[in-house]
Amino acid sequence: MSEEETSIGFWSKLNSNPTFRAFLLFSMFRAVYGAGILIVTWLLASETEAPLWASIGFLLCSMVFSRVLFRFLKSRGHSEQASDSDQMLG
Repeated sequence: MSEEETSIGFWSKLNSNPTFRAFLLFSMFRAVYGAGILIVTWLLASETEAPLWASIGFLLCSMVFSRVLFRFLKSRGHSEQASDSDQMLG
């Protein structure tokens, strides 16, 4: 067995692992969402005349909102997987 075949087998096993896929989804979500939140917070702090507590309040609200949004996306992904497996079973 060549090194390339071993590598392909390893990545396909890793990609089919639900824990790894959830971790990958969470990482991508946090990277995109986090960058957006930092840009908005920087704009609030530097470009507007809002007090410091407005930026802090925005960050706190975004923490709560991101958890709610990710749980919604995660539950939606689980329901799609369940319906796909039901269709495969007949």
